[in-house]
Amino acid sequence: MNFIQQVYKGDNKVWMFLLTAFLISGIFIANLIYFVYLLYTGENIDFIGLQNSLMELIPSKNFWLAVNLLPFAFLLGLLFLLVKHLHQRSILSLSTSRARMDWGRVAFSFSVICIFTLVTFAIGYAADSSNIVVQFNPINFIILFVISILLFPLQIGLEEYFFRGYLMQHIGAFSKNRWMPLIITSILFGVLHGANPEVTEMGLIVMIFYIGTGLLLGIMTLMDEGLELALGFHLGNNLLAALLITSDWSALQTDAIFRYTGEETSGSIAEIVLPVFVVYPIILLILSKKYKWKNWKEKLTGTVVEPLEDDYKILE
Repeated sequence: MNFIQQVYKGDNKVWMFLLTAFLISGIFIANLIYFVYLLYTGENIDFIGLQNSLMELIPSKNFWLAVNLLPFAFLLGLLFLLVKHLHQRSILSLSTSRARMDWGRVAFSFSVICIFTLVTFAIGYAADSSNIVVQFNPINFIILFVISILLFPLQIGLEEYFFRGYLMQHIGAFSKNRWMPLIITSILFGVLHGANPEVTEMGLIVMIFYIGTGLLLGIMTLMDEGLELALGFHLGNNLLAALLITSDWSALQTDAIFRYTGEETSGSIAEIVLPVFVVYPIILLILSKKYKWKNWKEKLTGTVVEPLEDDYKILE
């Protein structure tokens, strides 16, 4: 049974899907609706001013980072409970088509994005460091590191298990194909990041990056028949975004090692589009060679059929 077919191991009534999807995504949808309302009414959305006000209330970036990440931990636990007790299937079936989680795959994709990010940052810093300052504070950084190690796996876990796991599998079962869940989950992933401060400060061009990233993670999941590669990549990306460099206008305000001091609009379109159209294909090529991916057309656009009774595995 392939990854999407794992959904047939449980009870998949439409009302169960709608209830679970609403309970898990409701807070993000409400946030997005409020963001769109503010744009429609022409009200000024001063994210930086809001962040500064919160910092005056409790002057700790680590505290506010933890506050922002904790809801993801709660929602991930809720998703697991609903899958286990409402849909009556295992968390493993939501994770991978393999007999067990392949943590080696998680580690490899984590290493790929970390090495690439560190190398490109070092090259950029050596070429021009005029807008980058060192703000390393040992105590604050250690606290940041502990919070990141504990909570970012839960944050990216929710996003991957919900978008590339739950939604990917159920939309695939409903549509009877593989391309529709890939496209829909990638767009939803981008749209639900639409209320991030970067979108307001840099413009809708940033949505290319968010949707493109969703597409990359979706392709990883479908080609590899599991969430392992997407989990590792997403975790490495978010950890370094928190630990390596921050800026006054980013969604993540942290006590990172470096801080970018340039204007948010100073980045060129190429810096936003380049990863999606150049870096991501290279990463997919590396993974395809490593794991010997074949049948791309079938894996990404093929049909989804309910397995025969003999194909079902006994759930423990």
